[in-house]
Amino acid sequence: MYTSNLNNLILNSDSYKTSHWVQYPRGSEYLSSYIEARKGDYDVVFFGLQAFIKEYLSTPITHQDIDEAETVIQAHGLTFNRAGWELLVDKHGGYLPLRIEAIPEGSVVPASNVVCQIINTDPEFYWLPSYIETALLRAIWYPSTVASVSHYCKGIIRQALEKSADNTESLIFRLHDFGSRGASSQESVALGSLAHLVNFAGTDSMTALVAASRWYHMDKEIAAFSIPAAEHSTMTAWGRDGETAAFANMIEQFGGVGKSFSVVSDSYDLWNAIDNIWGGSLKDDVKNMGGTLVIRPDSGDPAKVVREALERLAVKFGTTINSKGYKVLPDYVRIIQGDGISPQSLSKIIDVVLNAGFSADNITFGMGGGLLQQVNRDTMSWAMKASAISIDGVWKDIYKDPVTSRSKRSKRGRLALIKNSKGNIDTIKADNLTSAADNLLRDVYIDGKLLIEDNLTTIRERAGW
Repeated sequence: MYTSNLNNLILNSDSYKTSHWVQYPRGSEYLSSYIEARKGDYDVVFFGLQAFIKEYLSTPITHQDIDEAETVIQAHGLTFNRAGWELLVDKHGGYLPLRIEAIPEGSVVPASNVVCQIINTDPEFYWLPSYIETALLRAIWYPSTVASVSHYCKGIIRQALEKSADNTESLIFRLHDFGSRGASSQESVALGSLAHLVNFAGTDSMTALVAASRWYHMDKEIAAFSIPAAEHSTMTAWGRDGETAAFANMIEQFGGVGKSFSVVSDSYDLWNAIDNIWGGSLKDDVKNMGGTLVIRPDSGDPAKVVREALERLAVKFGTTINSKGYKVLPDYVRIIQGDGISPQSLSKIIDVVLNAGFSADNITFGMGGGLLQQVNRDTMSWAMKASAISIDGVWKDIYKDPVTSRSKRSKRGRLALIKNSKGNIDTIKADNLTSAADNLLRDVYIDGKLLIEDNLTTIRERAGW
């Protein structure tokens, strides 16, 4: 009786939306809504709209979709706007009569600014902009938040490299995505990991590579890279007494000129692994293999463990002093810290490392749940709100202004985004534009057609690649 079709756009909404078409004032013609991150500790890196449009808005709604939706919604206890959806199919071929404008993906703007605006193009569908709020907002807030967090972390690492390293050429490989297994779904991995790749070129989420090809024209070049790496099972399978042999096997399998590989080294005793295996019985093999061993601690207090690991490696392998006056391990040995990484812990680790006299050049980071899963809509207070309505040919501003929460006050009117005379990004009413060319919002989708398609390379450049 009930459908199992997850691709039915009519059902990709909140239940209460199904009755809203009769709740607007009589004479309603057009509804304009906008999306913003109302606050946050990070600048907004806008990303994900193109993926949503290609995946969900480029396929027309059908009469079968309407039949399925009606069955589910009525059984669910709600009213169903069958006439409205039938008209959409008959009049518009099933494509949504909407105009979506947005800032270019990869743009970096302060929070509390409009990044996307939507309005119906046919007055008979005044109810439609609100109806797709659930899907559209979700499609934007999640990848944009991940991209914003990743961009913020990139800034922390960049500053550290500028202060303590000879150059910043390795920056795009300094934060590696480890988040696939901790994400809520494969689509979350696709969107979240790809959002991270707006800023960096390292991931272990192969789904992101598929997503880059599927949605952002990365079908002729690879979007990101990884290296061979051990997990605890491939080390502990050799037994405690066989740890040296397990490590030696990694050198044998993956060592070589220009090659890098990572070995988790805390299965039993990280300090013994550094002092007596990597820096002891296998020291010459590490020095002479021609590539780079990346040692991965995976337990304990990240800042304390990284510092001590660096100090012990310095004793065993020595260091040089770079042009900035910081200690650098030999090129053949490095550390990657992938446990417990968040924007806050990342900053703390870097401070500890630099205060100990070591360059940030010695360490790379991996970020999992903190990147893809420990974010939500409230991280940056994302919202989509109606801000203007046309009733009987007259536009009026609409807004919410609750006395119980000033933080939830919404914007008024049809909006535009500009760079003002001081060079700052500012949201204004569209009526106050001196020229349409000044508006940073651009038409992306109109009446079923995707008007602008960017590749990931272009988006990366906008984000400061």
